[in-house]
Amino acid sequence: MAVALAGPLATAASAQAAADHRVVVYYQTQFDNGSYVSPKELTDHDTGVTDVIVGAVHLNGDGSVTLNDNSPDDAKFDQMWSDLAAVQSKGVHVLGMVGGAAVGSFQRLDSDFDTYYPKLKNVVSTHHLDGLDLDVEEGMSLAGVERVIDQLHSDFGDGFLVTLAPVATALNGGGNLSGFGYDALYRDKGSSISWFNAQFYCGWGSLDSPAGYEGIVGHGVVPASKVVAGTLTNPANCGSGYVPMDTLTSTVSQLSKEYGDFGGVAGWEYFNSDPGGTAAPWEWAANMSSAMNG
Repeated sequence: MAVALAGPLATAASAQAAADHRVVVYYQTQFDNGSYVSPKELTDHDTGVTDVIVGAVHLNGDGSVTLNDNSPDDAKFDQMWSDLAAVQSKGVHVLGMVGGAAVGSFQRLDSDFDTYYPKLKNVVSTHHLDGLDLDVEEGMSLAGVERVIDQLHSDFGDGFLVTLAPVATALNGGGNLSGFGYDALYRDKGSSISWFNAQFYCGWGSLDSPAGYEGIVGHGVVPASKVVAGTLTNPANCGSGYVPMDTLTSTVSQLSKEYGDFGGVAGWEYFNSDPGGTAAPWEWAANMSSAMNG
């Protein structure tokens, strides 16, 4: 039986978590070469992590729901859900990531909402997630994504976290992978979107300097408070775009000084994060927290 998390915004600390200077960690590789990777060290150590995003949830054509390759309720995830509950009890938000590079989930929500949305809702309810990260890397209509956002808030309340993970260029009027325009989405639903985990890597931007982030804020649609700068935690995690730690901490420090409400930084992904690597991946979050907050 799956272990439930503590509940959406269950603790006072969770409810009061920082609205900016976030330290967001993507947690998709839960098993590395067969060995379980626990997220608990993020709170066992004083890393300053604010949000852990567990992924990836897929709504499949055969009607099944999977977390990566298995049901979210599979016994193999029992320890993970238990550890995430412990993380959540420390005031850290735990969100689920939907979609990503494996396409299909959002096309199904777009074309057959009444069939597939209840399956997604069930994952949130069963595991008491604090929010969902919508990583739309396939064609979807603007009306379709807005319907998902509206229904999530209708079902789980205004405090439920709804984030999206566009490529960075999508937030300054450039190209994106989602089919709809993010300027239009933000103008329609900005108050319902907690923040964007913008992907500054794989050819869609870079954090080797503050310039890319400044371009998004300068575009004048999404404010700095809702732009979390997404970066690679290890050069093995994508074909291009890794920024060495010294350069990254310099950029993050500059941005946090330039924007008092700097949205924060997100790392893809947890299990092999530099500088600690697989032995101490939590060190990445601690470095980011230090760079932003001193």
